[in-house]
Amino acid sequence: MTTNPELLKRITARPDVFGGAHCPRHARVRGADTEFADPGDRALLELAEAEDRVLTTIDADFAELIYLHDVSHAGLIRLPDVPAEQRIQLMAEIITRHQQALETHSIVTIRGGRIRISRPPVM
Repeated sequence: MTTNPELLKRITARPDVFGGAHCPRHARVRGADTEFADPGDRALLELAEAEDRVLTTIDADFAELIYLHDVSHAGLIRLPDVPAEQRIQLMAEIITRHQQALETHSIVTIRGGRIRISRPPVM
């Protein structure tokens, strides 16, 4: 399966995801965007939603904002316990294998070696 280039343009990664200066550059070369500023979790989630971007993070607080505080989003990739050295390769796999879920604003969580996809409710 080839990755939709429009989806790649929608991926925004926080600097904590890749754990080093060279990694955000690597993500940009693949077509993803990276965000260096950190205006706070809620503001970052709202900004990503306003720009129709899938946010990628290792921070578990984003799920709390979405599920408990009903903050809207345009998709989320959560890598809370994935070692830094595995994140780049895993991101490529997630974007390729789960692009349909990401295009529909789902939340993709990788924890304990398992991938969970939480789709938005059908209205």
